[in-house]
Amino acid sequence: MVSLNDNILIVPDIHDRRAELYKKIGIQTIGELLAHYPRDYIDYPNPIPIKDIGVEHSGTNCVIRATVKRKAAPFFGARAAVYKLTLADESGGEITCTFYNCDFNYYKLVLGNEYIFYGKVTLTSKYGLDMSNPVYILSDGPVSMTPKYRLTSKLVNAIVSLNMKSALELVFKDADNLPFEDLPDEIMSEYSLMPINEAIKKIHFPPSREECRLARRSLVFKELLVLQLGLAMIRSRNRKLTGTQAADFDISDFYDNLPFTPTGAQMRAVGDCISDMKKAVPMNRLLQGDVGSGKTMVAAALAYYAHLNGFQTALMVPTEILAKQHYKTLTEFLSPLGIKTALITGGGTAAEKRECRAEIQSGEAGVVVGTHAIIQKGVEFRRLGLVVTDEQHRFGVGQRSELISKGANPHTLVMSATPIPRTLGLIIYGDLDISLLDEMPRGRLPIKTYGVNSSYRERLYKFIIKQVGEGRQAYIVCPLIEESESLKNVNEKASAIKYYNRLIETWFREIPAGLLHGRMKQAEKDETMERFKAGEIKVLVSTTVIEVGVDVPNATVMLIENAEQFGLSQLHQLRGRVGRGSEQSYCVLITDSGSPYTKARIDTMSETNNGFEIAGKDLELRGPGDFFGQKQHGLPLLKIGDLAADTEILAETQALAKRIIKDDPELSQNVKLKKFAAELFKDSNEYGFN
Repeated sequence: MVSLNDNILIVPDIHDRRAELYKKIGIQTIGELLAHYPRDYIDYPNPIPIKDIGVEHSGTNCVIRATVKRKAAPFFGARAAVYKLTLADESGGEITCTFYNCDFNYYKLVLGNEYIFYGKVTLTSKYGLDMSNPVYILSDGPVSMTPKYRLTSKLVNAIVSLNMKSALELVFKDADNLPFEDLPDEIMSEYSLMPINEAIKKIHFPPSREECRLARRSLVFKELLVLQLGLAMIRSRNRKLTGTQAADFDISDFYDNLPFTPTGAQMRAVGDCISDMKKAVPMNRLLQGDVGSGKTMVAAALAYYAHLNGFQTALMVPTEILAKQHYKTLTEFLSPLGIKTALITGGGTAAEKRECRAEIQSGEAGVVVGTHAIIQKGVEFRRLGLVVTDEQHRFGVGQRSELISKGANPHTLVMSATPIPRTLGLIIYGDLDISLLDEMPRGRLPIKTYGVNSSYRERLYKFIIKQVGEGRQAYIVCPLIEESESLKNVNEKASAIKYYNRLIETWFREIPAGLLHGRMKQAEKDETMERFKAGEIKVLVSTTVIEVGVDVPNATVMLIENAEQFGLSQLHQLRGRVGRGSEQSYCVLITDSGSPYTKARIDTMSETNNGFEIAGKDLELRGPGDFFGQKQHGLPLLKIGDLAADTEILAETQALAKRIIKDDPELSQNVKLKKFAAELFKDSNEYGFN
């Protein structure tokens, strides 16, 4: 009997070289192969009449059923041989079919014969409808939905389909062999789920659209339920009594000392947190707000409140630049109130580190700001009562746990300038209480955002020169540090070094410019940033290292080259580097990409400055797997569930998970469900499943 743990080499037609290709996409066992679900299907049974193909289909893949009406003579150009055919269908529509460097298909397709074609359609005013390099099958043969899989180089869809079919036949050869376990019978019945073994077969080779839908729903339901049960177990374990329950203190001194009036959202967030900190269980709150919405002030107010209660506060941030910025800001807020703030990073002399650790251990330092150096051995707190993490998705669960373990179940505040759409937030944070900073400080103007092509570049340089002449500064962001050999002659992705050298020799010859990228030594990066913040550098050419941790209110222009190379949330984070002062700021996105995906992102950026709207669109366009990057958000990797598309199933499974956990927090009476959760979280050992 074949086991799901057996190596894929037992599958016919999978040899050593092919197994190595599968290994590149994380597939080594039969079970991993069968869990490599189709990302889409070629729906051969449901072609679109050519007459119905419109502008909305341009740039997308379509299925048509058509007859070969004409063949044009081949054209042999300097770079490619071009073969064109005219296809027609019963709707009366016609479409050009173009093959490049492929005479085989041109001669194989017979005049007067009908085929079903699948390929990318383009619609232009000059040439009309065209389908490039389509795949096709005979229309009088067996027609079924054909799976499309995530691939790697040299691993084509036809091979994966063939191997998948062989693997399914091998696994289910014995009718009694049902390797995939169903959810408990009562859940299967209540939610009308298809048996999982049947769903596995039909998700790969669906007999119909409806059975494909039912199979996918059953697999997604199981995956999302198990995910939420696992996270719910983790949350229930963390609801221990705190050793840092706070008493009621008046913090009006803190507000009186501020050089500005807090927003209503900031006041509400502070009130929410203080209310939490008075409870017997630790505060576990997420503070979400766009770049520049004032999260640091909220953290400072809570640090003051913790100080009045005799507790220390630790603030952990991902980078040294950000640590220094928070240290400076918190010192300005808290020093007049008699609270010492300490900074601990990887830098500094041994003597400085010893002195800092002594201040933390004695309690002299009421607030400690640091990078991951804050969790090193030897950093001991006298009485840690509040833990704050900034840009928390950049830390692993284990790092946050280590910091929390330095106190007696301290209160925890998670700050993020990466807006997370509600659907993803519900999964990642579950019952975590959320405070939103949805007001910007007074005097801030919305950033004007434009998407343009490279023909505007010189005009933009003139605009930057004008802004600099008026005393302001600008960023120019490039996607690469250096141009790699493989990219030459393929596209014009801007490399920061080449770009910088060209600009200082031409347009910005008389303007102080600087270069910043990830390969520079930390000391060089810090010096460049300090010079930019001080106004010595007027134009900073940079890679995305400036995405987090830079606050330069005088910068009013953000120019992003090759904007198609960045995700929506990343573009929004980069845009947030400007607009931090009272002057009007601008963000210009340069791209020559004509893809619908790029256009959707550029349009979204131009239409709104709301980070939550942008995050929702980003999740919709990119999917949760790419939203943060799997390692950053710490979730187990979902094989089939889509948190953007499966909101109805998400709601169903969330309600069911709460019901189950309420009666059985450790799943001790639901052994099967606990086993599923342990399996899903097996690669996330920080979660402590056993």
